[in-house]
Amino acid sequence: MNPLPVVRSPWRIVILVLGFAFLYAPMLILVIYSFNSSKLVTVWAGWSTRWYTALFHDSAMISAVSMSLTIATAAASMAVVVGTLAAVVMVRYGRFKGSTGFAFMLTAPLVMPDVITGLALLLLFVAMGHTLGWPGERGMFTIWLAHVTFCSAYVAVVVSARLRELDRSIEEAAMDLGATPLKVFFIITIPMIAPALVSGWLLAFTLSLDDLVIASFVAGPGSTTLPMLVFASVRLGTNPEINALATLILLVVGIIGVIAWWFMHRAEKQRVKDMQRATRH
Repeated sequence: MNPLPVVRSPWRIVILVLGFAFLYAPMLILVIYSFNSSKLVTVWAGWSTRWYTALFHDSAMISAVSMSLTIATAAASMAVVVGTLAAVVMVRYGRFKGSTGFAFMLTAPLVMPDVITGLALLLLFVAMGHTLGWPGERGMFTIWLAHVTFCSAYVAVVVSARLRELDRSIEEAAMDLGATPLKVFFIITIPMIAPALVSGWLLAFTLSLDDLVIASFVAGPGSTTLPMLVFASVRLGTNPEINALATLILLVVGIIGVIAWWFMHRAEKQRVKDMQRATRH
């Protein structure tokens, strides 16, 4: 029985084009207006790169970008450690007393409104400062702690999903040959869940870099992140430097995406070749 022919309706192409236009047209407009010589966003005054030059001479903007990247990198790295340990406890240790409550408390930040999380962390830091004398003041360190708190939940979900799919026979064989559980974890388990760790790190990095609400609660004087600076600037009027900065971010993200696609495409081609060789033999 011959399969039915695939009908290529022109409406599919129209819907696809409209979908991509809805997603990427605002970004394209932003890139175009980053080269606008006028300070007014609604007025086009010709092509110019003056706002890129002004961006690199804006010390406040450069400081905010540096602080956001530093916090995001440190928070994502610690979130991977905490989230991975939590995922191992949830998946590998099975049912234990309080396991349901542990899983609920771990995933609670996923559904908790940012306003509630930020307010709760602010009250916690204030109470700790009064009773313990630490932290002495809110700033970059408290933002880092807050970001680790909610990013760890996302990493735990990603890593736990990967752990549930693993074949434990390799780990059990290694332990039968005399390897300790700790050595098995670092030599066998970690390489097998490495893609999930990378995905969790990138997700945590993005969430930390993009956070505005929680950082606004736990930040102190002199600790202004990039989203806080952008939000404050937009309230007073759109700054063309923000368009230039957003264009540079889109460029970096695009380059990283192309590189990641190239590596995945090469890995997929290698996997297909290996399967073809295996079938021939």
